Amino acid sequence: MTRDERRQILESFGRAPALLSGTLRQLPKKMWLYKPAADRWSIHEIILHLADSEASSYVRCRYLIAEPGRPVTKFDAARWAGTLGYFHQSNREALEIIRRLRKMTYQLLVTLPEPVWAHTVGHGAEGEVSLQSWIERQERHIPHHIEQMQHNYHSWLKMHPPRKSASLSASAKPSVSSEMVSLAVETC
Repeated sequence: MTRDERRQILESFGRAPALLSGTLRQLPKKMWLYKPAADRWSIHEIILHLADSEASSYVRCRYLIAEPGRPVTKFDAARWAGTLGYFHQSNREALEIIRRLRKMTYQLLVTLPEPVWAHTVGHGAEGEVSLQSWIERQERHIPHHIEQMQHNYHSWLKMHPPRKSASLSASAKPSVSSEMVSLAVETC
């Protein structure tokens, strides 16, 4: 990977929380708890997952930089979602965690010298993971879940179609006949 390619990935990585916030502003909060299926996450759960993932990634990134060669574990996202009470947690605070941790990690990554990008850690079933491959995966994580949120929204819309406007369309509005206009003019 060239430095320019890495710079583009890092910029995308750094912008992801703003992209997430922009997407969430477009989705009605009343549907954030909607689940398209029992085994799928709601938008609220996705936000909490992203916060947990960002916290895990924050630490994993630092192991890659400061303690290469160390084994690290991957968290079980489904287990965490099921046992950590996501329903009762604040999505506002989760979004703040995502924003702050991502910003700190981005600021660290843009300062790294070239040799550090080759550092690796042992990552269970995935084997050796380099900092370079880690950032490529992390750069896609939030956009992947934004797509999932948009899918939830479109699924929700099918179940809750928008109501028709109460105003009359142009073709349905009563028209004023020329006879009524002339009658009104004659009486004045």
